[in-house]
Amino acid sequence: MERIFAIGDIHGCSKTFEKLLKDKIQLTKEDNIYCIGDYIDRGDDSKGVIDLIIELRAEGYPIYTLRGNHEQMMLDAVNDKKSLNLWLDNGGKKTLKSFGIKSQDELPQEYFSFLKETEFYLQKDNYIFVHAGLNFRNENLFEDKEAMLWERDFFPQQPALEDRLLIHGHTPIPLTFILKQKGNCINIDGGCVYRNRPHFGHLVAIDLKKREFLIEENCE
Repeated sequence: MERIFAIGDIHGCSKTFEKLLKDKIQLTKEDNIYCIGDYIDRGDDSKGVIDLIIELRAEGYPIYTLRGNHEQMMLDAVNDKKSLNLWLDNGGKKTLKSFGIKSQDELPQEYFSFLKETEFYLQKDNYIFVHAGLNFRNENLFEDKEAMLWERDFFPQQPALEDRLLIHGHTPIPLTFILKQKGNCINIDGGCVYRNRPHFGHLVAIDLKKREFLIEENCE
C-alpha cells in the first residue's frame, strides 16, 4: 500500500535522518518520500545526508527533493563572492568540512547535479510540497520562486489552497506547536540541528494519509 511522507529540514543531521527512515517510517519501495529542502549547512554531515538520498534512489526508493534556501545559497555561491560569503556565514563552512574540501569549486559534479535537480515545488494528489511557503498575495501561487525558498509571512489557513494541503518547513517551530497544528498549511521544521535549544532538536516527518507526525530526536 502506497504511503506518502514529507520530511522537514535535515541540515546535515545524517544519523537522525537515517534513523527516522529506518525506525520510525520503516521505509519501503512503495512509499513516496518528499524531502522539503535544507539538506545541508549547520549540521556536521551534509555530505552524508545527500549520499543517503542518492543511495536510496539508486536502490529504487522514490525520494523526491525540494530546494531549500540553503541549497540555493550554495548554488549562488559558485560565481558570486557576496553570495559565497552569505552562504559561508550561514553554515556553508560546515558543509565544506563534511566533504573534506576548502572551496565549493572542489565539490564533485554529482553533488552539484543533485542540488540543481531539486524542485522549487511539487504536487501529488491534493498535497503541495515546498520548502518555505507560497506567495498568497499572488493570483498564481506558483509564480514566485523566491517565496518558495524564503517566505515566512503567511497564516496557517489559506482559502486560495481550496482543498489542498501545503506542507513546508524553513521556519523552525517547537514540537508542541507542530503537533497542535490545524489548517491547510503544515510546518514540519522541528529545528533538528538546534539540539541544544529548548523545544527544538527534532526531525519531523508527516504521514499524510494518516495525518500523523513521526518524530526523531537529534542523535548526532
